[in-house]
Amino acid sequence: MENFLDQYGYLALLVGTFFEGETAILMASSLIYRGLFDFPLTILAAFLGSFISDWIYYLIGRLNGKYFLAKRPKLEAKVKPVTDFFHTHKLQILFSYRFLYGFRVIIPLVVGMSGIRPIAYLFYSTLTGLMWATMVSTAGYWVGRLLNLQAKAFEDYFIFIVLGFATFGLVMGYIIRKVAIKKMEVE
Repeated sequence: MENFLDQYGYLALLVGTFFEGETAILMASSLIYRGLFDFPLTILAAFLGSFISDWIYYLIGRLNGKYFLAKRPKLEAKVKPVTDFFHTHKLQILFSYRFLYGFRVIIPLVVGMSGIRPIAYLFYSTLTGLMWATMVSTAGYWVGRLLNLQAKAFEDYFIFIVLGFATFGLVMGYIIRKVAIKKMEVE
């Protein structure tokens, strides 16, 4: 495992945050204190992976979202409350969307369809991406330090560690989603 991390650590983190951000960054950052990752480079790789992912979905929404939905009225009806909620709480969502676990694809798509100019989205995605990568890396670092995690532990207990981090993320996402849905129903 240490050889793999030495060879592909930051690239694996970048790819991991592209697909599943929190789990990848928590795993990598929990090994910072062991010297397998460097704190600033961990933040940078995590930021880049999530930034690229966000921009792909934003561009899909901007270039093709409205056309795609126009061809699918049932889906358009399901997306409408989400877009209405976005327009009502635009600034709050743009400043916090990176922390809303479980909305990884839908929010950048909705933002792309909303008419937000690319330069404005660049500002928000950069700011929130750096905040997210820094905060989650810091949390991962302290988890690794407090639990004295080692790379060998990831080898021996990989599935349990991934399930633990994923469960934590899902619970947080579930709570945030419940609050957002409840707020959408009220409005």
